[in-house]
Amino acid sequence: MLELRQMATAFLFHNDSVLMMKKVKPASSTDVFWTGLGGHLEPYEWNSPKSACLREIFEESGIKEHEVEGLTLRYILLRIKEHEIRQQFVYFGTTEQTNWIESAEGELHWVHRDEVLHLQLSRIIHYMIKHYNDHPHHKAIMIGTIARDTTDEPFIQWAELTDPIIF
Repeated sequence: MLELRQMATAFLFHNDSVLMMKKVKPASSTDVFWTGLGGHLEPYEWNSPKSACLREIFEESGIKEHEVEGLTLRYILLRIKEHEIRQQFVYFGTTEQTNWIESAEGELHWVHRDEVLHLQLSRIIHYMIKHYNDHPHHKAIMIGTIARDTTDEPFIQWAELTDPIIF
């Protein structure tokens, strides 16, 4: 039986840098991966992933809601992992706050936006960052779904989230 796990993630920019979190994979003490700030939605947040995103930003960095500007939903990512359908709401925003608190979740670093794709990212986050870099002024919310081609290689399918007029 598949279960649904909903998550919210933020990528905060300051000038040409992005606030990234360096984490150690749970099953290893040496394998690291990088991601934005974020985590799982609590049941009371299921109808407000932005609230979950702001909560996670504060919990993982100490950056307060009023210190984040233009936090906008840009991507909804879907994938299956083991027995879960994972739905991730990804927000982008800016901040002038360059200091943060330490977090048990991982180490925070400002990374130049041109270097982010060189980090060890999950496949779906890598595809999303590449899409964002290729379309920085695109304002629509994009849905990204991981799939596999005929040679079993992963790729991402993109669709713009729209509100079709249905009669």
